[in-house]
Amino acid sequence: MKFNIAVLPGDGIGPEITQQSVKVLKAVADRFDHEFNFEEAVVGAAAIDQLGDPLPESTLELCKNSDAVLFGAIGDPKYDNDPSAKVRPEQGLLRLRKELGLFANIRPVRAYESLLHKSPLKPENIEGADMVIFRELTGGIYFGKKSTAEDGRSASDLCTYSVEEIERVAHLAFKAAEDRRKKLTLVDKANVLETSRLWRKTVTEIARQYPEVKVDYLFVDNAAMQMILNPKQFDVILTENMFGDIISDEASVIGGSIGLLESASVGTKNALFEPIHGSYPQAAGKGIANPVASVLSTAMLLDHLGLKKEAETVRMAVELSIKLNVCTNDINTDNHYSTERVGDFLESVISDTEGHIVNNENLNLGQMTII
Repeated sequence: MKFNIAVLPGDGIGPEITQQSVKVLKAVADRFDHEFNFEEAVVGAAAIDQLGDPLPESTLELCKNSDAVLFGAIGDPKYDNDPSAKVRPEQGLLRLRKELGLFANIRPVRAYESLLHKSPLKPENIEGADMVIFRELTGGIYFGKKSTAEDGRSASDLCTYSVEEIERVAHLAFKAAEDRRKKLTLVDKANVLETSRLWRKTVTEIARQYPEVKVDYLFVDNAAMQMILNPKQFDVILTENMFGDIISDEASVIGGSIGLLESASVGTKNALFEPIHGSYPQAAGKGIANPVASVLSTAMLLDHLGLKKEAETVRMAVELSIKLNVCTNDINTDNHYSTERVGDFLESVISDTEGHIVNNENLNLGQMTII
């Protein structure tokens, strides 16, 4: 099968982690007889530096005409530290989401048995944790009208939601819950916010269409606490844009590293796949960035294209790398591997059509010894 993939490396560590994902996709193509056509484009700070626009029209058109978008990272400290900047890298990503109609962000979170000790949470609290967070992505306060008083002493951000915006992401979350453990948790702030009350009313009505799914409701402050105290209680979480942004980042501590968490942003026609971590500019070019979140995002990309077996092969390669401790410094502090070496390992495992186990003893010598 033939697919066109738009590759947007972005800023910071984005280019080096995306390079490993492309490497993995090429290995998948070779093993399963597919053809992936990759075309790169600039976005974020890199695009501002080159073209003065965080999302050039050429980049947007490439994404619209591709089967999927593989995204790296976005952001640069020179904009973070300048509150007066009118053009920012993040504007490119927000506009891209809006233009592509990517209304739902999907973030799986799991606790890996061999990495329980890496989490700051108690192992007994997180062992077996496995959830998916559905975050509405193109509405709410991030996209509402924004204003600052002329004297600069007050500002406002408008949070608005429609029933239609809530329904379309809610249906995706309920369908996912039907295929999992049949439990959905709506996270809102319905005791204070009118938009949250609309979310709760709409989700309650939709729930009648999914009688096998148990629904419960948590205020966002309690949900943030429960994520630390007892994350195993969650199966599918559904929430609005800003709450989802915060809750999903908090959930990253369960896996032991934010460098392990993938995500998909989907709409009716387009889909974008990216790691949830930021651009981490301090690590750019040093070979220490963890590529696993990007590679797992690639597995979600393969799922989206209907290549389920290929996606599972990528996930099995990642699980083997974690089991054998072929990991970057955030996971393996004693004998860590570079970004590129982890990518090389994953590529080799995927290319191993005989299904042999890689002999980790010789990896330091740069040898892939098959037993």
